[in-house]
Amino acid sequence: MRADWVGRVPGLTISGNRDAAMCALRPHHEAALANFGGNPEHWWRAEQVHGTTVACVPGAPQILAPDGLPVVPAVDGLLTDQPGLVLAIYVADCAAIWLADRATGAIGLLHSGKNGTAGGILASALALMAQSYGTRPGDVTAVLSPCIRPPDYEVDFAAQIARQAAQAGIRDFHDRGTNTATDFSRFYSYRVEKGQTGRMMALVVRDSPP
Repeated sequence: MRADWVGRVPGLTISGNRDAAMCALRPHHEAALANFGGNPEHWWRAEQVHGTTVACVPGAPQILAPDGLPVVPAVDGLLTDQPGLVLAIYVADCAAIWLADRATGAIGLLHSGKNGTAGGILASALALMAQSYGTRPGDVTAVLSPCIRPPDYEVDFAAQIARQAAQAGIRDFHDRGTNTATDFSRFYSYRVEKGQTGRMMALVVRDSPP
């Protein structure tokens, strides 16, 4: 498995809503995908509606997003066991969660902010991984991306995710504790920048069998 993180794009001014931001970021994110070694035809993205639904790809339906690229509608997480399929999630204070099953090779990528965490998107993803790929939580490595944290946000959903991972049986959980609201040279912050901001991008791909 390989993973990547694309932070704030230096010198790019974002002054609109999410759709405008995604259109402005599209060429930069496509270039990052190319550098990551991903094929645009095998690039899977979630619509991200702040929910808890997770989909397995390939095979999930897609619609066109406002930036002109396809997304899997009404989901906030993607899973696959197929080599070469790049999964992408966008965040700007919410957390991305990378998941890797060391036994089966299945991978996942989740969008988990206040609502997704409260609704248990991590548990939903693990249940679907178990059903679809035979994943056991004890075989899963989980990594939390930079996200907003107290005192800059009233809900410590990063701590909630860590507790949920432990309760689910994930023993290999990693969080560096980075706060997206404290460094605008590296991160976008939806809350601090009052919605007029870009999105970071998390990527993951399974290169070969485990």
